[in-house]
Amino acid sequence: MKAGGGVVFGIPRAAVFPAALFSRQRPTLRCYSSSFSDHVSFIKDVAATQPPEHLNHLLKMLKVRGEEIISPGAKQGMLPLAVPLSKNNSGSVTALLRWPTAPTGMEMPVVEVRKYGVWLLAKNVEQYINRILVEEDAKSSQERNEELFSASAGAGNKFYEKGDFAASQISSLETYLLKKVGLFPDILEHKVKQHFDKGDQVSALVTGEFYTKREHFPGFGRPFVFNAEVLLKVGRNLEAKDSARVALKSPWWTLGCEYQEVADLAQWEDEQIEYIKEKVTDEGRQEDLKKGKEPAQVSLDEAAFLLDLASVEGTWDACLERVASCYREAGLDDIATFILYRD
Repeated sequence: MKAGGGVVFGIPRAAVFPAALFSRQRPTLRCYSSSFSDHVSFIKDVAATQPPEHLNHLLKMLKVRGEEIISPGAKQGMLPLAVPLSKNNSGSVTALLRWPTAPTGMEMPVVEVRKYGVWLLAKNVEQYINRILVEEDAKSSQERNEELFSASAGAGNKFYEKGDFAASQISSLETYLLKKVGLFPDILEHKVKQHFDKGDQVSALVTGEFYTKREHFPGFGRPFVFNAEVLLKVGRNLEAKDSARVALKSPWWTLGCEYQEVADLAQWEDEQIEYIKEKVTDEGRQEDLKKGKEPAQVSLDEAAFLLDLASVEGTWDACLERVASCYREAGLDDIATFILYRD
């Protein structure tokens, strides 16, 4: 993209996970309810991918926490790649994310659905379950909800065992989670803020850079957005701008905030949006084909661009038909069916 005369826009967001295409078994359409078994069936039959092994345990735990289990097909008004699981008292929806294309073996991340897209809660179901159990175990015995541990039972020794946090003698709950359970965006960001509060800019910068390692949160732009904010805070403005521009090469619905906040950090005006609008026209498609790009990749790129544009205003439902058509043109019929499915 030419941004203000010469800045070249990065890779298409559809190219984030170009590797493996999922199987194309024709899904069986039916009305899904909010029972645990229906989520497993929905992910297998409609989302056309392998359901997480311990999804039912997570659903039981979410219910014990007081959340309402909702139908996986209740996707109105949200990112169409989300599979809803539950809704809490504030209306926040916990969901699984179904990447359209992903490396073989990549698990479905657990996310919180927001207007602009999603916030990553955990890289997989098992990791999220373990975090819930550790945090519950760290509470006093009067506050602890023993039902959560019962809800996680029956999976052998897969999950966190009560008492391990105290036995570890690790003083900080967050440190225990990072060392023993996994990396979580909110915890890493809080760690950086703690370093700043202590006046330790070096540790803040090191942690911010660690957050951006691509193997930690593949496909998500949020780490680069946050690192841009960290760099800006210490006066490294040029590096902050670069980090924000790297973030915008990821799907815009993974930025962890509104698009405009990142565009401001990247010092980009509206030309980036205008560029993408041009790319999804017939002229833009023909231009890519003339350059020798494979038709299937052109369609995948267009779907990604359309989702990017929808994330700016949260206008997901308006783009569904066209996004689904792009996936069909790319040979991903099951993804198209999943995109369009609504209760």
